[in-house]
Amino acid sequence: MVISIGLEGSANKIGVGVVRDGEVLSNPRHTYCAPPGHGFLPRHTAKHHRDKVLGLVKQAIKEAGIDISEIDCVSYTKGPGMGAPLVSTAVVARTLAQLWNVPLIPVNHCIAHIEMGREVTGADNPTVLYVSGGNTQVISYMNQRYMIFGETLDIAVGNCLDRFARVLQLSNDPCPGYNIEQLARKGKKFLELPYCVKGMDVSFSGLLSFIEGNAPRLLKSGEYTPEDLCFSLQETVFAMLVEITERAMAHSRSPQVLVVGGVGCNLRLQEMLSQMASQRGATVCATDDRYCIDNGAMIAHTGNLMFQHRMTTNIEDSWVTQRFRTDEVHIAWRS
Repeated sequence: MVISIGLEGSANKIGVGVVRDGEVLSNPRHTYCAPPGHGFLPRHTAKHHRDKVLGLVKQAIKEAGIDISEIDCVSYTKGPGMGAPLVSTAVVARTLAQLWNVPLIPVNHCIAHIEMGREVTGADNPTVLYVSGGNTQVISYMNQRYMIFGETLDIAVGNCLDRFARVLQLSNDPCPGYNIEQLARKGKKFLELPYCVKGMDVSFSGLLSFIEGNAPRLLKSGEYTPEDLCFSLQETVFAMLVEITERAMAHSRSPQVLVVGGVGCNLRLQEMLSQMASQRGATVCATDDRYCIDNGAMIAHTGNLMFQHRMTTNIEDSWVTQRFRTDEVHIAWRS
């Protein structure tokens, strides 16, 4: 049996997970929350990670009930993500690997979301909808590669939601997207927004500019409420995502869709995907916020798979990158 410890710190969450051959032994994390109306800056986020990571490492090992001598490898997020948080997390991973004299595993953040989702849900070979604050992709697997069918041409769907939350001065605790979801449930009046699907790709920047520019006037006049605008935004962007996901499922003839990433926690998105999938005789595989949101266990689990196929790295090559595409990774552990 292989025991891997994984460190995730690509954005505003720092997480440490311990996994033993697919079994999650521990998965603590901590989130940096910026003030309402603000996003999280790289330097502030990196400092948060440096302050919290060692406590999380100790907590993860204690909760896992293991001794340090039992750990076979240290896994860390190589990218994609924000530069400063990635670096702060990688420094700790390098240090632990050298202290404990175990191999170091550089993990692609996107692949980790997919593999954790497959492990938790039991999805075999699904079409994947990966939606988060930094990524929006529709993905399928073929010949030891995750192939991207479609993606955002500009900003990620989670970034679109987060930035509109700033317009409304919503709290960043627990996260802006969650707070938009709660308001959207109370919305009753739909505002028609730009709907931009280009083939298999989507674009959110124009839609965001439109609603950002018009929201103050619409709210001041009383014509629409914050709840109405959140409802309208969610319905529009999720419809775009469901459309390209269904098209990918039709092309690949997949009977399953797996939704991963932080936005994948949204129950309305899961509901819309389920409605689409049921019409095709397919099923939706989704996880809760333990695994949809960035976490250390997904890095540890993917690191475990990579370790078993000797996909390790030397300390001098253990750099990070803000741009690390899903389709760049050789998936040696799948046939």
